[in-house]
Amino acid sequence: MRNWLANLVSRGSRFAQGRTVAVLALVTLGASAALAQPAPEAGGEAGLKLPDLSSVSFLGIDGHRLLMVGILFCIAGLGFGLAIYMRLKNLPVHRAMLEVSELIYETCKTYLVTQGKFLLLLWVFIAVVIILYFGVLAPVPDKPVMTTLPIILAFSLIGMAGSFGVAWFGIRVNTFANSRTAFAGLRGKPYPIYSIPLQAGMSIGMMLISVELLMMLFILLFVPGDYAGPCFIGFAIGESLGAAALRIAGGIFTKIADIGSDLMKIVFKIKEDDARNPGVIADCTGDNAGDSVGPSADGFETYGVTGVALITFILLGVKNPTVQVQLLVWIFVMRIMMLVSSAGAYFINSAAARARFADADVMNFETPLTWLVWMTSIVSIALTYIVSAVIVPEIGGDTSQWWKLATIISCGTLAGALIPELVKVFTSTESRHVREVVASAEEGGASLGILAGFVAGNFSGYYLGLSMVFLMWVGYYMSTMGLAAAATMIAAPVFAFGLVAFGFLGMGPVTIAVDSYGPVTDNAQSVYELSLIEQVPNIAGELKKDYNFNVNFERAKHLLEENDGAGNTFKATAKPVLIGTAVVGATTMTFSIIMALTNGLTQNVEKLSLLHAPFLLGLISGGAIIYWFTGASTQAVSTGAYRAVEFIKANIKLEGATKASVADSKKVVEICTKYAQKGMLNIFIAVFFATLCFAFIEPFLFIGYLISIAIFGLYQAIFMANAGAAWDNAKKIVEVEYKQKGTPLHDATVVGDTVGDPFKDTSSVALNPVIKFTTLFGLLAVELAVKLTESNPGLTNVLAVVFFLISFFFVYRSFYGMRIGTESSAAKVHATAGD
Repeated sequence: MRNWLANLVSRGSRFAQGRTVAVLALVTLGASAALAQPAPEAGGEAGLKLPDLSSVSFLGIDGHRLLMVGILFCIAGLGFGLAIYMRLKNLPVHRAMLEVSELIYETCKTYLVTQGKFLLLLWVFIAVVIILYFGVLAPVPDKPVMTTLPIILAFSLIGMAGSFGVAWFGIRVNTFANSRTAFAGLRGKPYPIYSIPLQAGMSIGMMLISVELLMMLFILLFVPGDYAGPCFIGFAIGESLGAAALRIAGGIFTKIADIGSDLMKIVFKIKEDDARNPGVIADCTGDNAGDSVGPSADGFETYGVTGVALITFILLGVKNPTVQVQLLVWIFVMRIMMLVSSAGAYFINSAAARARFADADVMNFETPLTWLVWMTSIVSIALTYIVSAVIVPEIGGDTSQWWKLATIISCGTLAGALIPELVKVFTSTESRHVREVVASAEEGGASLGILAGFVAGNFSGYYLGLSMVFLMWVGYYMSTMGLAAAATMIAAPVFAFGLVAFGFLGMGPVTIAVDSYGPVTDNAQSVYELSLIEQVPNIAGELKKDYNFNVNFERAKHLLEENDGAGNTFKATAKPVLIGTAVVGATTMTFSIIMALTNGLTQNVEKLSLLHAPFLLGLISGGAIIYWFTGASTQAVSTGAYRAVEFIKANIKLEGATKASVADSKKVVEICTKYAQKGMLNIFIAVFFATLCFAFIEPFLFIGYLISIAIFGLYQAIFMANAGAAWDNAKKIVEVEYKQKGTPLHDATVVGDTVGDPFKDTSSVALNPVIKFTTLFGLLAVELAVKLTESNPGLTNVLAVVFFLISFFFVYRSFYGMRIGTESSAAKVHATAGD
């Protein structure tokens, strides 16, 4: 069996590489045709040029020097993250729990190394288009190609490496925190098992935002202005690629493992995280691969891409160089302020929570997390007005714009606190919707429970969608109050929407922190069970002697399970914030494409209309891609979970064993990795060539397509994320509050939870980076199409057909090449041949 699996993995890898080479050959064919054409005059992204930041003074300091000070704040943020990292590392932990968390980290490392190699393979696709565009069709004006092209390619790699690096840091921090949280639970007090996961989350959030801001400041301050614009684009595309790949593959991996592990509770009537279950280690690895790696990379990319969208808008939509500098410096000072406000709010909230809960025997774990979110939002909004008044007291002679700009950003910052509250209405263990899921399952089994979850997810779309629209409307209204005239700005409302997206991230470190809280609490339960701490000889006496406390194992397990419910809720609250940022930010980025296509809104504006048939067709087409993507990502999970369940059922040893063998656990991890990569390869190539296809068919069809995937993706993601979270916490209520593990009601809610797994942690969360990657890559794709059309329209049409056929092949393959029936037949044939 093992040899067969190893051979299959090997053949699958060779197959993937062979297909990749074939696809790249087709891309190279198109590139070769383009190379035969003369290079037209540069424009668009190649022509983006940063103004001289030192030409405008702020508080008696020129803009360049002022932002240099910002680097010190970034370094302080890095220090903050590292200090918490070291504190977590030095917390007490029993050796049995430490061994488990280190095993989880080692499997996570193996997964990440594999994904890193895979990322480099995917980057080749992007590199080909960057070389073709910036090297041949639209080089940076008056600069040698052999100088500019390597710089742009390097920054795309740096962006991708940034996403990968913060993801690795997140895994390391979380695998420190999971065993320390599990050990803290043995003391029987709730506060430490709340505090440790939050500290881990803040370490990741501060490190992530500081690294991102440091990289962007480096481009802004040290890269020559002629190169900086294209470098920002390359950087954003690279980090978007990294986030998309890690989010999608991680989401597939984690839910294969989660479903495979959870279904054993029904099949064999074993407990949660039973050490004899070979799927539990894979599940713990998946908690980090999906719920830590994915959000870390996604948050890193979201923060960067939103900034790049605003920078691009300012350079294209603002005509006055002085105002350009004012807005660029103001935006980056705002980002530095957001770092400070998040750290300050964290310290204030920690002191308040410690004072109230440090000695408490009972606490609602959601309460101090909610305090933190709202406190950060309030502090950030207050500082937004203060700093805006100081940095931009007047714009274009208008002394009132500072508070209007601050109000627009504050709409987004308010959304960062308001949206989580709305999400909790549908996902919290205290939610009436979640209670409805439990009540439905109690009477009607899994069927009615699943239907109740669908209701919760759909209702959430109404409330969250309209709340985002309302806040965007406020931003739009403020933008009509003289901003366009004062800033000599084209389409000021679009800039306002970008600022709202920017404000969504106004408390970025805290948003990441509460999102990262969940995987630590989830892992802590697993570490407790896998450590077999209760079976360690004379463990009660050892803990009393070495750590001076009396242990209550049942109390510890109850607290860890209860805290996991809070983790589930706050994981759910962060998802709509990130998807909302993607959609609102995509509006600004799409406008950059519109500016290029209409020559600054002076030509072809009438084609941005429903009366222009290609634009209307684009609006319809986006939905097709979103719904296919949802199906393809879920299919990868279901096929991989089938294989994991098949293996676990055949190899689990319940008699005479205390825990699963390491070899069997690693085999489940191998299965998860294999199907995560197969699913990711199909999805990435299909999305990549679909983007090229729509861009090459007709530019304004592509604009409609981008708007469509943003709108369809927003509501699909909200529905799936919140329905999945409702099913998850319904199971948690049955386990923690009802104490009915192993009952028919528990089985029904486990089925609901496994349905919700790919909903909330695979398809919904991956829509965010897919939308941003498509929009960012679309910046190059559509201009590439326009340049080729100017010189050879026939070639553009031919390439559109070729790109569609490649995309369609991988769409087809994402189901028919991965469906369970086909794989089962092939496996039986191979097994027979081997016998």
